[in-house]
Amino acid sequence: MIRAFYVGRFQPYHNGHEAVLSEISEHVDEIIIGIGSAQISHDIDNPFTAGERVLMITRSLGRLSCPFYVIPIEDLQRNSLWVAHVQSMSPPFDIVYSANPLVVRLFQESNVKVETPQMYEREILSGTEIRKRILGGKVWQKLVPDAVLQVIKEIDGERRIIEISRED
Repeated sequence: MIRAFYVGRFQPYHNGHEAVLSEISEHVDEIIIGIGSAQISHDIDNPFTAGERVLMITRSLGRLSCPFYVIPIEDLQRNSLWVAHVQSMSPPFDIVYSANPLVVRLFQESNVKVETPQMYEREILSGTEIRKRILGGKVWQKLVPDAVLQVIKEIDGERRIIEISRED
C-alpha cells in the first residue's frame, strides 16, 4: 500500500491540479490532498475558504482511479515545524508529490521521499492566472473542471474576487 501526499492552496482548484492528481493516482494506492493555508480566505490571493476548496476538489475527483482524502492544513509560520504539523494533521503517507521548492526542501530535510510531478500548461493553469482573468473579465471557465465552475457559481465567487480586489 503506497499513500501519497499532495499539497496546494487550490485558489481555485484547476485543470493543472486535476492532471497532476490523475497522473499521481496511476502510481499510488491512495492520495492525501492537503489544502494549504486553510485558515486564509477572502483576500485577493486566497479568495476561497477551506470548505469551498474541499467542495471543489471532492466534486471534481469523483472519477479518480484511487481513493483520496482532503485535509485542510493551516499555516504555522514556522517552516522548521511544518512537516511535523502536516504529519500530525494527516493520515500516514509514504511519498510527497510537489513542485514547490520550499515544500520539497522541508520534506527532504525530514527524510520523506519526494517526487516532482510534471506540471501541465503552467503558464495558463495557475490560480493566479485564473484570478487575474476573473478580474479582467476574460475567459477563465475552461481552465477549471466543471464541478469547480459550479462551486464558484454557487458561492458567487467571481463577484467575491472582484469586490475584495477593490481599494477603499
